Amino acid sequence: MAELCVRSVLVTGANRGLGLGFVQHFLRMSKPPQWIFAGCRDPKGQRAQELQNLASKHPNIIIVPLEVANPASIKATAAKVGEHLGGSGLNLLINNAGMAKPKSLDNETLETMTQVYTTNTVGPLLMGQAFLPLLKKAAQGSPGSGLSCSKAAIVNMSSYAGSIQDMYVWDYGQVVSYRCSKAALNMLSKCQSLTYKEHGILCVALHPGWVQTEMGAAGSLKPPLTVDESVQGMLKVLSSISEKETGTFLDWEGKVIPW
Repeated sequence: MAELCVRSVLVTGANRGLGLGFVQHFLRMSKPPQWIFAGCRDPKGQRAQELQNLASKHPNIIIVPLEVANPASIKATAAKVGEHLGGSGLNLLINNAGMAKPKSLDNETLETMTQVYTTNTVGPLLMGQAFLPLLKKAAQGSPGSGLSCSKAAIVNMSSYAGSIQDMYVWDYGQVVSYRCSKAALNMLSKCQSLTYKEHGILCVALHPGWVQTEMGAAGSLKPPLTVDESVQGMLKVLSSISEKETGTFLDWEGKVIPW
């Protein structure tokens, strides 16, 4: 199968977990991206140490301070990325940054719902708006017709927990605000796919699997997937999807997940 081939990619929440995994896998490609923009809230902080180490060895990694719950931060990042890219556009936007608060329905609060929804749903909405000009530019500058992730794409990291039809691991944890935010993110992905299709931009919601990250391993059970396995699977999916998959909800193996 053909490897994903992009000149530029931006990954949010890139300092740990799946975000860092994406950065590492892009570096290992036979033809790595010329630009890997790694967004994280505190680039100089202790939690970004591993990302800093990578960037010191690989000049194609540009660490950008980015808080996806802050519109001003998003606009500043879009301007900075645009400066680096010069006349070319951004091929791939991976909205990976996310958060969860392990609360049951009875314990949910306005504060928690708002905080989780702002990061997990509103953040990807604002990121899509801010980076639309750069994604459009990439789509226009890519050869061939149709949609692909090598051309221009928005990838929203969703979760099976956002499926309304199949209440994934409900007995393991209700995490109501997280579930609601991911169900809303799935709808956003669908809306983006319909709106941005005319600009040549593919949009998809991806479930990475239950992964051994700080968030995934917060409970008492050990998740079955490593970060490496999940990211490798997702990149394989992204390399193969096209126009007919835009607006769909897929898992790390390319299987369709019920809404």
